[in-house]
Amino acid sequence: MKVSVVVSRMLLAALATATVGIAVAQDPAPTPQPAPRPAAPAAAAPALSDDLPTPPPPTITGTAWIVMDFATGQMLAGDNPDERVEPASITKVMTSYVIAAELAAGKIKPDDQVLMSENAWRKGGAGTDGSYSGFPVNQRAPLLDMEIGMVVQSGNDAAIALAEHVAGSEEAFAQLMNAYAARIGMKNSHFENATGLSGPEHYSTARDLAILGRAMVRDFPEEYAHNKIKEFTVGPITQHNRNRLLWRDDSVDGIKTGHHSGAGYCLMASALRGDQRLISVVMGSTSETQRATDSLALLNWGFRFFETHAVYDAGKAVATQKVWKGKTNEVQLGVAEPMLVSMPRGKYAQLKPSMDIPQTLEAPIEKGQAIGTVRVELDGKVIAERPLVALEAVEEAGFFKRLWHEFLMWWNA
Repeated sequence: MKVSVVVSRMLLAALATATVGIAVAQDPAPTPQPAPRPAAPAAAAPALSDDLPTPPPPTITGTAWIVMDFATGQMLAGDNPDERVEPASITKVMTSYVIAAELAAGKIKPDDQVLMSENAWRKGGAGTDGSYSGFPVNQRAPLLDMEIGMVVQSGNDAAIALAEHVAGSEEAFAQLMNAYAARIGMKNSHFENATGLSGPEHYSTARDLAILGRAMVRDFPEEYAHNKIKEFTVGPITQHNRNRLLWRDDSVDGIKTGHHSGAGYCLMASALRGDQRLISVVMGSTSETQRATDSLALLNWGFRFFETHAVYDAGKAVATQKVWKGKTNEVQLGVAEPMLVSMPRGKYAQLKPSMDIPQTLEAPIEKGQAIGTVRVELDGKVIAERPLVALEAVEEAGFFKRLWHEFLMWWNA
């Protein structure tokens, strides 16, 4: 029997056993649509404000600033957000993050007895020009108390003592700070110490500090909650939190001030109103009052003019794509995590989703395998982009079906 006859019979057999519906394997994937919104209440006329441009952010006094949406990490507005600045005592948020991470890993405990060493006391205690916590030299205190003293009172002495307890020395602790900073996406920062005192290679940016604040809230909410404590007492000394916004706006629940001659007055602030949280960072301001006023103005502007929506939910199909050589003939594609976007209020209906998917998909496909990209545009700009992943596995088909699909793919080509 000739080879061509054998192949023909094999193809006919494959055709007979192939799953119905193969002929549509060439169909293009549908264009994704945003997740449906709840029906809006009937209105006599459209909201006129929906068609108005978003007002610019307030004028800020400072060398660099940013306001960021917590849920998405999108920058709503900023000026010089990637300019290198001295972070001053906002550095202690990084110190807090490292301590919280080490606590979560079980390497240290809240009731550890931390020594206020002579080194910590001399470099950051009451005899210096910086802020201090007041823990007695050469005595021990619970780690949790000393951490709160660092956060609320901005105690340089407490920050150094904690660094020594966690890593053996402040220099070794700084290496941990840089490792964790890289892990959470701070691309333009480097830390030399746990306090924020000036150093030639101690720097960050407004954007990186906002990323840090977001990570602190997201990853360690219990430790973050220390930032809203308004006062803390060590021995006979009671000191107030330097974040004035805790008294000016109930929605503000953190996070950290900073100041020295090289950095000016700085403030990282965060507020929660309803289910929306924003983070602002103002660097190089001219006074305590100005940094607080500007920070609150940024937060108010962001809450008033921006909103966040879930465009696609995790694990739900965005599109269905045909698969060659698989036991099943299609695979559902979606996003691994909720796809959230921040946008000016009233602009949701103007979102334009699109996706890129390979024209030919072949089994096997693993669940969670990245297959293409979904994007969301607004006013011609991409405001969100996520990988599309397979929501289920597609196993490889048997020999005859694979052979038949190979023939169809060749024929279509």
